[in-house]
Amino acid sequence: MNAPDPAHASGPMPHVLDTYGRLPIALTHGRGCWVWDTAGRRYLDALGGIAVNTLGHGHPKLVPALQDQVARLIHCSNYYEVPLQEQLAARLCEISGLSGVFFCNSGLEANEGALKIARKYGHDRGIARPEVIVYDKAFHGRSIATLSATGNAKVQKGFEPLVEGFVRVPLNDFAAVQEVAHTNRNVVAVFLEVIQGEGGINRTRVEYLRRLRQLCDDEGWLLMLDEVQCGIGRTGKWFAHQWADIRPDVMPLAKGLGSGVPVGAIVCGPRAVNVLGPGNHGSTFGGNPLAMRAGVETLRIMQEDGLVAHAAAMGEVLDRALREGLAGAKGVVEFRGQGLMIGIELDRPCAVLLARAAEAGLLISITAERVIRLLPALVLSADEARQIAAILVPLVRQFLAEPAP
Repeated sequence: MNAPDPAHASGPMPHVLDTYGRLPIALTHGRGCWVWDTAGRRYLDALGGIAVNTLGHGHPKLVPALQDQVARLIHCSNYYEVPLQEQLAARLCEISGLSGVFFCNSGLEANEGALKIARKYGHDRGIARPEVIVYDKAFHGRSIATLSATGNAKVQKGFEPLVEGFVRVPLNDFAAVQEVAHTNRNVVAVFLEVIQGEGGINRTRVEYLRRLRQLCDDEGWLLMLDEVQCGIGRTGKWFAHQWADIRPDVMPLAKGLGSGVPVGAIVCGPRAVNVLGPGNHGSTFGGNPLAMRAGVETLRIMQEDGLVAHAAAMGEVLDRALREGLAGAKGVVEFRGQGLMIGIELDRPCAVLLARAAEAGLLISITAERVIRLLPALVLSADEARQIAAILVPLVRQFLAEPAP
């Protein structure tokens, strides 16, 4: 007997595909680090749209700038020059020390483009089947190529066959990368997050990054650093790799670059900037005037208001409050992160805390099953940082006191 045709199944069909495990909350508006829902309840937003809302909600400098741009020009086409692209690209090159930028719409697209650069770079060097070193617990997106580069079997399941051309190694294990260098002549690039976000707020060590930079120079590889989640001031520097005083060859960006307006970027250094030419890559919406204005204004406001240094300072306040509040709590494995990118690993799965925190008026994330992830807007105040801890700490203590399932 044939299976029923879903198009003719009885009962109402969903309008929005069921791809998210959502909480029963619908947000209507926000101000700063606070948001309100349709029932009028207020929440302290410690997630920032998953590191997207750099300037918080309803920023008084950003809103009128975007309103002005909407009235002028939202979209044209990359058939024509877009002066705002040049403005944003120049600023990104200035703060990164790199050479050129391609604009797209998301972190996934930026990472996909980075992988295309790596393959083209390899082919230009005469390597027929170029390969890229990637990492355990990495997350680079959900397209077929970025999913294949991701180090999470759960999100890959059901989408096989995966794209070939990836060699996976453990994070911070330099000997493993050296072994690949000695045995695989098809490698053309190393691709990693400076701080793994979805993987559990796992930091790449400064010395490891420096040794990778040297190895890539020695081998002629591209060093491609995914700063989609940890970039744009979140760690207390413009980009997380700057703590190691190095420069990548390729740096995908997105999330916080537009403060909520979708925008992605691939920032390239001298080794990679001329790999792609006309016809090699493109995007209909990428680099549109509205997204570019959002990026220009975000970086301008961050500079004017000193938000990079502020993120470092507020990260210290929040980290200290959490550590003091959870001192001695059995079941807390480790505090991780930098600046306003903080993870608290527990000794058991803790997804239940997502709804409990929301009920208490706090928006957070749970990632890698056991890690509480905090990514508040960079405009967070010291008082708001302490309020996050004041709400979260008792919830964690209560949860850890319950019998393990």
